[in-house]
Amino acid sequence: MWGLPPAPAADLLPDSVVVQLLDVAAVDDRQLRELLAAYDAIVFAAGADDRAVPAEPAFTFFYQANVRTSVRVTAAARQAGVRKLVLLGSYFTYFDRLWPDLTIAEDHPYVYSRREQIELCTAVSGSDMALVVLELPYIFGAMPGAVPLWAPLIRYVRSGLPLYYTNGGTNMIAVIHVAEAIAGAVERIDSSDIFQVGDENVSWTRFLKALCKAVGRKDDTIKIIEDDKILGMGWVGDALHSMRGKEAGLHIREFVQIQIAETYFDPRASRKALGYGAGGLEQAWRDTVAACPDTSSATQLNRFVGNMRQWFGH
Repeated sequence: MWGLPPAPAADLLPDSVVVQLLDVAAVDDRQLRELLAAYDAIVFAAGADDRAVPAEPAFTFFYQANVRTSVRVTAAARQAGVRKLVLLGSYFTYFDRLWPDLTIAEDHPYVYSRREQIELCTAVSGSDMALVVLELPYIFGAMPGAVPLWAPLIRYVRSGLPLYYTNGGTNMIAVIHVAEAIAGAVERIDSSDIFQVGDENVSWTRFLKALCKAVGRKDDTIKIIEDDKILGMGWVGDALHSMRGKEAGLHIREFVQIQIAETYFDPRASRKALGYGAGGLEQAWRDTVAACPDTSSATQLNRFVGNMRQWFGH
């Protein structure tokens, strides 16, 4: 297992798993091929997620983080004789294909990088190596030593303030089933393919009410922001980023169209092919809440409100 610092928490992984802290971008092509030659299958889970707000233009940052590195690893793996590479991606690329009129990839540098990642890694892998892409939705659970990306939203729920959210919903999955899907891709799939990995389709209202229960909040009333109002608010976040010379991977003005939609899909075909399980989502929500420190304060809440994209994004 390779990764950047910090190292995983002690006792998180079995003794048979060797952890090596390594910056793949700093290794030359020959060294990379030598490192990969010992393996039959590689799981590529590196890159930048949509929460990053780099300097403008964001395209450059996400292309470097998500496309160049993955393509380089794919090429080196093929040259080293690796027979399979499992690429962990985003379900936004699925909806980019499903809803072409929304021009999701064109509007969002993060999604564009994920689409390019699939296309170029597929081309580079050729017929010599299977490229198995897992398009993942919102994932819940906990890992020792890590604070979940849902911490800002959970602080909001704990704050006691009235809860405002949007219409719509999304597919969600417990992290244990993502792990099972990855193992299934390594063990079961022998040819290049793309799978939408997920579990339950959940409305945002149901999700917020579940978080209220998990944090012990008695008032679970969710006040829905009307679609036209939320659509009119999106430009504010983008403008604030631009004033600082920054650009988000998901442009809030366009992303709210996805936020208020139902990004649902049927995972039964991928579950059958990959052999991963279902259920346990409510426990995963509770685990997520338990992993988020209860440190609500006015300052932290203001930071949350000013950075809504952390809980709108994937």
